Amino acid sequence: MAKLTEAQKRANKKWNDAHKKRMNYIRKRSDSKNFILKYADEEDLDKTLEYIKIRREELKQNN
Repeated sequence: MAKLTEAQKRANKKWNDAHKKRMNYIRKRSDSKNFILKYADEEDLDKTLEYIKIRREELKQNN
């Protein structure tokens, strides 16, 4: 990986500081995906599907 210039490091930090919620969302989404694809067993997958059902119902009610 190429080294970043000081200007690019500053620009990255400025963007990160201004978009903390977005970064948190992306990180959590990635964590969820990695857990499901790499570590989840059958029971975890069943629970995850149940959580998805619950969340979809919540979203339907809020719209």
